[in-house]
This record gives sequence, structure tokens and C-alpha cells, in this order.
Amino acid sequence: MFREVLKARPDARYVYVADDAFFPYGDHGEADLVARVVALTGELIEAHRPDLIVIACNTASTLVLPHLRARFSVPFVGTVPAIKPACAQSITKRVTVLGTEATVSREYTRALIRDFANGADVALVGSARLAAFAEAELHGTPVADQLIAEELTPCFVDGGGRRTDTIVLACTHYPLLLDRLARLARWPVAFIDPAPAIARRVTDLIGPRANGETPLPARIAFTSGRPPSATLEVALKRFRIGA
Repeated sequence: MFREVLKARPDARYVYVADDAFFPYGDHGEADLVARVVALTGELIEAHRPDLIVIACNTASTLVLPHLRARFSVPFVGTVPAIKPACAQSITKRVTVLGTEATVSREYTRALIRDFANGADVALVGSARLAAFAEAELHGTPVADQLIAEELTPCFVDGGGRRTDTIVLACTHYPLLLDRLARLARWPVAFIDPAPAIARRVTDLIGPRANGETPLPARIAFTSGRPPSATLEVALKRFRIGA
């Protein structure tokens, strides 16, 4: 997602906050997650005075966004499952939402299906391990194909003469595994990443690129205080994020 936002506004100054001390969000109860994200956001606003905040997490966005908008005046861009565009483009009208167990269990997600399914059959698949697999790959620890395939296989429904043709990636970690997911798919499908839509929303709120501004690498802050490993530091530099 950051890569798409950066393409849209390469002139902006970015602070990328990785809440590794509380990862994964899906393992925490709703009350704990709300308290954590609201408190952390307040600290970040005080420290950095941002013009806009992107909540780059489906689990947090589907639960915490109303609390953030009620508490702070800074504009927020949330990340929610891209169910509307997925159902609109599906030919077979079989769509799967692949997310964390927390995201697919939320009423917010089910409301999106009720409002935007557009006649499609939408399956919800919650993965307990895929986000951690993406983190492991980012840190340079390979994950076996079989383990990823086990998380992906339930997404594929074949019944009544119709097969799943569209899968919504409802976790911002999953696009990091996109090449693997496409290779391990039971049959060809379209994987929907909401990142381009998020980038468009960012420019809607803060305007287009300013001429004459020099792009700067994003700064990253880890809430654990731990420095990144050498492998992770190299991976971050690919995204123009500096530790």
C-alpha cells in the first residue's frame, strides 16, 4: 500500500509507524485494540503533527476508525475490504474475501457484503497464519509453499457450474505474497488489492503532487524500539523506507 501512496504523492513527507509491539492485531480483543490504536495515534499526532493518517490495516480500520474520527480532527484514510469493486468486476459472481480471522468476523465486513455484493456469492475466509507468513518473508525467512497453499485453498469454490474468479486481499500484508498466491492458486483468479484506491483517496484529501518538491525517503518507527534486522532493512529500502 505504501508503494502506491508514494507513487501518487512522491513529494510528501512520510512517517511509517510499524506497531510491531502489538502485532498481530488480529490476536487482540476489540476493546484492547481500540484502546491501543487510539492511544498510539494520539501520541503520534502529538509527535509528528501529520496532515493525514492512513490506517494501513483492515482489522484496525473495520473497528477503530469511528473512534479515531470522533477523537481527532486529523483526516483518516482507512483500509477496508474491497468488496464493492470485486463484486462489480466478477464474471462468475463468486467472490472470496481473504482476511484475518478478526476482519472477516466483523459486522463491518458483513455490512459491506450486504450493501455491495451486487448479486454475487461472497465467501469469507479467515486466515490465522498468512499475515505472519508475510512478515516472515519480509524478514528473510522463507515459508514453504505448502503452508501458504493451506491458507489459500479454502478461497476456491466450485459449485453450481460457477467457480471463484475474484479474491479480495483483505489484509495489507497479503500483497507482499501476491506472486506466491498467484502461483499457488488452484485456478487463475483476480486478486484485488485496495492500495490503488487508498492512494487515490489520499490525493483527494491532500491534493496532487506539488511541483518542485524533492522526494525524501520515509522514516520508519517501530513501537517495540527494536532496530530492524539487516535483512529487513534491505527489504524496507526497496520501498524507499529508511530505518
